[in-house]
Amino acid sequence: MDLAASFNVVHERIRTACVRVGRDPLSVTLLAVTKGQPPAVVRAAADLGQTLFGENRVQEAKTKIGQCPGRVRWHMIGHLQSNKCRDSIHFFEMIQSVDSVALAQEIDKWADKAAKTMPILLEVNIAGEASKFGYRPDQLLAELAQINALKKIEIHGLMTIAPWTPEPEKVRPVFRQLRELKEECEQILGAPLPHLSMGMSSDFELAIEEGATLVRLGTVLFGPRSKARKEVKAGEER
Repeated sequence: MDLAASFNVVHERIRTACVRVGRDPLSVTLLAVTKGQPPAVVRAAADLGQTLFGENRVQEAKTKIGQCPGRVRWHMIGHLQSNKCRDSIHFFEMIQSVDSVALAQEIDKWADKAAKTMPILLEVNIAGEASKFGYRPDQLLAELAQINALKKIEIHGLMTIAPWTPEPEKVRPVFRQLRELKEECEQILGAPLPHLSMGMSSDFELAIEEGATLVRLGTVLFGPRSKARKEVKAGEER
């Protein structure tokens, strides 16, 4: 697979989607999802100018990140178990998949021990899919102030994973609802939230049209992984 050609095509698709809705293409950041990809692929992507990468599993990230260029940045995008919070604080600059007060408190505890502040996104299960993790919108609004009160985390926005469908236009309402929920959160907090992490390989252009600032792309850049998965779990790139 021609990695340079893939990145060029994706950047052009991002630019075109932005132009359609009058957005600055620089307002959208491409996060390259490298689950199952070896460090050599990360290095090749970094050589093409890609700087932001995402991993779904802490254990895989621990073995991979040290073999990758130190200049690149990493986000945790998969479901995070509380016993992996300590490592996540060390390896990632942002955790995109916070879905409970208990998890936020555990991140806050380890961030305090590490003497750092941890940016997070709050994951929302907009479509209410039983197979996915994430807050219900009403639950998030009820617990938002409690999470915001934690001293060593910073809420930077929201994240969601839309249901898979062969007709991507059907998921537009999911992205729109996340944007509207972010606006409600901003009113509660009295402060702007800069990020909406939404959109994957099959639907990222729609997500951009609805306000995504981070798109999480894997297969459209690197090709399909060798072992297909029957069901996409929370945080995993399609």
